[in-house]
Amino acid sequence: MDALHGLKVLELGQLIAGPFAGKTLADFGADVVKIEPVEGGDPLRTWRLLRDGTSVWWEVQSRNKRSVALDLRTAEGQEAVRALAAEADVLIENFKPGTLEGWGLGWDALHALNPGLIMLRISGFGQTGPYAGKPGFGVLGEAMGGLRHLTAEPGRVPVRVGVSIGDTLAALHGVIGVLTALRHREVNGGQGQVIDVALYESVFNVMESLLPEYDAFGVVRGAAGSALPGIAPSNAYPCADGAYVLVAGNGDSIFRRLMQAIGRADLATDPGLARNDGRVPRVEEIDAAIRDWTSRRPIDAVIATLEAAGVPVGRIYSVADIAADPQYNAREMIVQTHDVEGRPLKVPGIVPKLADTPGRMRTPAPRLGQHTDEVLAQRGWPQRPPDPKDAG
Repeated sequence: MDALHGLKVLELGQLIAGPFAGKTLADFGADVVKIEPVEGGDPLRTWRLLRDGTSVWWEVQSRNKRSVALDLRTAEGQEAVRALAAEADVLIENFKPGTLEGWGLGWDALHALNPGLIMLRISGFGQTGPYAGKPGFGVLGEAMGGLRHLTAEPGRVPVRVGVSIGDTLAALHGVIGVLTALRHREVNGGQGQVIDVALYESVFNVMESLLPEYDAFGVVRGAAGSALPGIAPSNAYPCADGAYVLVAGNGDSIFRRLMQAIGRADLATDPGLARNDGRVPRVEEIDAAIRDWTSRRPIDAVIATLEAAGVPVGRIYSVADIAADPQYNAREMIVQTHDVEGRPLKVPGIVPKLADTPGRMRTPAPRLGQHTDEVLAQRGWPQRPPDPKDAG
């Protein structure tokens, strides 16, 4: 049996953060009912590359879900959501704060209907504070959370991570919140509660020592390119064939093995370099030694030598490298599946991997409104909310 079998989740969010949280719960067996606008559905259906009018990203983000098409701006759509929320364990939404309240679907209203309901609310800046009412996308959360300030070559324009990492981090924090709230409800006898996740806070939460270093030393950490400031050596180094190799030689014993492997026994035995705090002031010297060695060898030879020495080393993967890699395939991270039309498609596998109750792909991403009649009928609702145009 799936780990989350029997968990009823109502997903009201769109695009990335809320739906990614729903996808994660669905992968482990939750029954996720996704509410979509009647006209066009979730905008993600047409984001990035399309196959016959539908994004292949949609096939990943909405697998294992059921689609119900409702107009939440109408009284009928709002009443249908209330009926669904009355029986749900979890409701996920990532609208601008106040949107659900404007539809009569805010926390107070739904909690009164279902005291056990857990509501995950993901927004740019959270439900409170002076910025709460501002619209916020992942890119703003990444910038305000401190990440964008670090992602650049020194003196150049900060760049973004090439995926919506702020949204995904918020979604994963949201899933942690849902599972924690479920534990409290089921083990401690608690009621439902609101989980308030802000995009910028989710990014800030993974910024490691950024704030305490500023508070204790007044250090404003800046962009460092491919290096990891304060940890040495850890960088990308050029190889003779034009590739770049990543070398993480920052463990004390690893550093000694690395220096021996590149023919720098003098640095391996230098007492001043025995620990990280001694290596950091001399990181340019260390990087130059490694760079001199790698730049005279093709990347395959570099990797073979350093792996033999027990030094963490690797290449920078493209998606073509990922798709062909034996490690990815051995751990079922490249999964052959089919879309709702029966067309084959490779998609990312499921993370994390549970030994006894692993996640699985049960159903493909649905067509818009594919399950509207089925879901509403199961809850005693008329097969469809009446269309206002039919009145009279």
